[in-house]
Amino acid sequence: MLRSTKIFGQITTEVLYSAILRGIFNEKNIKALKKELLTTDIKYKSFSGQNFDIPLSYEVFGKALGTAPIVLVNHALTGNSTVSGSKGWWKNIIGPQKIISTKKYSIISFNIPGNGYNDFFIDNYEDLTTKDIAAIFLQGLENLEIKTLHSIIGGSLGGSIGWEMLAINPKISENFIPIASDYKTHDWLHAQCLVQKYLLDSPEKPLEKARAHAMLCYRTPESLNERFDGKLTKENTRRESEDWLIYHGESLNERFSLKAYQLMNHLLMTVDTNEKALSKIKANINLIAINTDLFFPASEIKKCYEKIKTHKKDIFYDEIVSIHGHDAFLMEYEQLQELLKPIY
Repeated sequence: MLRSTKIFGQITTEVLYSAILRGIFNEKNIKALKKELLTTDIKYKSFSGQNFDIPLSYEVFGKALGTAPIVLVNHALTGNSTVSGSKGWWKNIIGPQKIISTKKYSIISFNIPGNGYNDFFIDNYEDLTTKDIAAIFLQGLENLEIKTLHSIIGGSLGGSIGWEMLAINPKISENFIPIASDYKTHDWLHAQCLVQKYLLDSPEKPLEKARAHAMLCYRTPESLNERFDGKLTKENTRRESEDWLIYHGESLNERFSLKAYQLMNHLLMTVDTNEKALSKIKANINLIAINTDLFFPASEIKKCYEKIKTHKKDIFYDEIVSIHGHDAFLMEYEQLQELLKPIY
């Protein structure tokens, strides 16, 4: 029997009212969440030996589960399970007339526990690693009686979770598409996340400061210089580029929590897929890098490709060419669709 219930069966009226006052939900959003956000309960013991009771929330788009091939989409750092529809962060890729068609596939996406999308947060987040999130997702699939997937696809942190999932269960998916992602945290990424941690621990505007720094990791010098070209705001009080960074910090602060950001940044620092398990992965692996990525550099993803192709034939490497860096997987949709055509 499927163990799933509507998430709002577990959220009190007082929590919802508080959320409304904080501007997290409005009446329209609540109705949408009641309709779409589901949960399956997970009792989980982490690899560090800690016990967690997790309401693993998720959404399903397209065909009903069990009636079509299933695509699992793993979201990135500040993402969530709403991957399609009018509010979907990947609606240009997933939808009725899109490359991942909701007319052809069942698309499921879990929320990383603690991202706050279902008002669930984790205080002792350092007891979890990316491998734990992978294990939780696999348990969620088991709860939903999903034994095999057509594909696992995800960008950035979402792709890294996919690597960890396949290391634990090499046969779970026919295809794997990690985008701007890798199977381990390299020193450069760890260093950037360490700076993020310092900023997130600061007493004043921690989330805004961390987001401003992160945006410089997600884009490139060429991208910013071409866009802003040293221009000042209309008031001539500061550069437009500074205004842009402040906007992104304030915008994220309005829709995301400090606890969630700390967890996600921590997870990025803990990607450590067992290299011996890479050779056992049965899925076709389609690596997609971004030529200007400063977060998960293409050079490192190429090394991953060279390492695995020595013992695996069905692995492929492609690049998105863009001046925009890491965020190109959320911007260069035409290129991404072309790269995904052979799979979907």
